[in-house]
Parts: sequence; C-alpha cells; structure tokens
Amino acid sequence: MIITIIVFILILGLLIFVHEFGHFISAKKAGVKVEEFGFGFPPRLFSFKRGETVYSLNLFPIGGFVRLYGEERGEKAFGEKAFHNKAIWKRAIILVMGVVMNLFIAGVLLSFVHGIGIPSVVEEGSGLNYSNVQIQILEIAEESPASEADLRIGDSILYLSSNFDRVDVNDTEDVQKFVAAHAGEEIKIGIKRGKETLEKTIVPRLNPPAEEGAVGIAMAKTGLVSYPWYQAILKGFKSVGHLFVVMIQMFYLLIKTLILEGTMIGNVSGPVGIAVFTGQVVDLGLAYVLQFAAILSINLAILNLIPIPALDGGRLLFLLIEKIKGSPIKVKT
Repeated sequence: MIITIIVFILILGLLIFVHEFGHFISAKKAGVKVEEFGFGFPPRLFSFKRGETVYSLNLFPIGGFVRLYGEERGEKAFGEKAFHNKAIWKRAIILVMGVVMNLFIAGVLLSFVHGIGIPSVVEEGSGLNYSNVQIQILEIAEESPASEADLRIGDSILYLSSNFDRVDVNDTEDVQKFVAAHAGEEIKIGIKRGKETLEKTIVPRLNPPAEEGAVGIAMAKTGLVSYPWYQAILKGFKSVGHLFVVMIQMFYLLIKTLILEGTMIGNVSGPVGIAVFTGQVVDLGLAYVLQFAAILSINLAILNLIPIPALDGGRLLFLLIEKIKGSPIKVKT
C-alpha cells in the first residue's frame, strides 16, 4: 500500500511538473516575467529566489502552478514583461506548451517501454521475439464467478485443476477446454499476481449471460517485445500519436453519450480509482507502470485542451476570440 501511494504521487508529480515546466520555459523564452514556479499546492514548505522568479515547494504534491506577471488583466502590470502585453501567438505558445510537454514525456516513457519490452498480445508467425509469455486476464465481467473469486485484470493463469485432473496452461485454448469440460463443477485456478502465486476456487456457469463466458473473463496470450533504441524512439512517439487520436475519440463518445442519452459509457475513475489501478500496475512490473504513466500524461494533455475557462483550452479559446474581435474579452467577477 505504501509503495502504491509513493508511486502514485511520483507519477502525478512528474506529469504535473513537466506540464508546468512547459509553461515556465516557454514564458521565459518569450520574455514574460515568471513571478513564481511552484510544485505542489500551498501551504509553502520552503522557497528560494533566483533572478526574478521564486521557486517554491509546497505541502500537497499533487499539483503545481506557474504565476506569470500580468497574466490576469485586473493586475496593474505594465511593460514588455507582462503576459497580456505579448503578441497573441506568443501567449498561445505559452499556454499550449504544457500540453506539448505532456505529450513529449509520454513519448519518452513509451520509447523506454519499447526498449525494455512493451506488453503485447502474442501474434503467432509475426517473427517477433516475445519474453515473459503468459496467459493474462484482460477483462472481468461484473457479478461473474471470476469477480466473486477475486480474480483481477493482469492476473496470469498458471494452471487449472479439479478433483480428477490438472492442466498447466500454455494457451487460451487450454483454459477454454478445461472450463467447458467442468462447467457447473468446482475447480481451482492457479494464478500469478505480481510476485505472488495464488489459488482461487471457482464454479464455471452452465448458462452464462451472452458474450460473457462460463467464468466471466477475457484473456489473451501476452508477452514483452523489445526493440533497438532507434526503433524504440520511433515506435514510442508513434504510439503517442495513435493513443492521442483514440483517446480524443473516446472523450467525444463519452460526452456525446452523456448529452444525448444521459448515461456514461464504461467506468470513469477519479483520483481514488487511478490510485487503486496504480497498485495493480505496480504488481505487474516496470513496463506496465511506465505505460500507465504515459497514458495518464496523454489523458492530462487532452483534459487541458477542453475549452473550459479554468483550463488551458479555455484560455486558448479566449485568445482566439480576442484575435477575431481585435480586442481582449472583458471578464466580470
């Protein structure tokens, strides 16, 4: 539990730091005065000043901020170092660089994962060299025998046994045949979860719901595929582009379904859900943790592009309107 909390804080801390660093470095390059670069949310633990900027470390590590001179138009900020006095295109770059840096760090993380071994579904005849091959649970249906037996996503199936026979699992067909032969009977499933080997008791259903199966799991033969460093970098950043498009499509479907049907598609996890999932990927190994961090970073980038006033996307929208109008938007508070 303690390790999970530490990893959770380190991941979020890294992603937020990278995002705010994008705003910070682009503001410096544009000649805007950065009054404070803070990691974490107040109260402040300690700080120091270098040049015109205060660098602070704050008590709550899940957060961060960059305070720019003249960022709020209500401020009495004058001169060329004020944010609101810069050209619109310079302000747009400063605002969008947080998103760019989140996508960049996702590319770095996924490049490293492709180098050490990225989790992949084994494709027979692909010519790829797989290591750590296993039969892994990818989905678990709610209120199914698998759910009741506390099987979890990421568990590896090692063997199946009954009172009369036992099968060591080497392929998904081994599981399907054994379960079909013992539907309605109590069987044992040996699994590997992280460094632990566990045995669960389960009774496959005789008449399962459609598309769920007797046990209620979706599984696949998975392994780790590694690439030379020059291929790993290319594949890492290519994966970011693919995931970025897919996640935008998912956000669109989620919002569309919510507006038109008043329902949510899938499960949307908040901070607690993400923390729980962090614990699961920690058990699976470094490659899974880094891949998870990269996906969170892309997710953070997309969230910040949503045109809501408090987010970078909303502020970019205001800049676009200012460009069209030819004058700033006056916000009353």
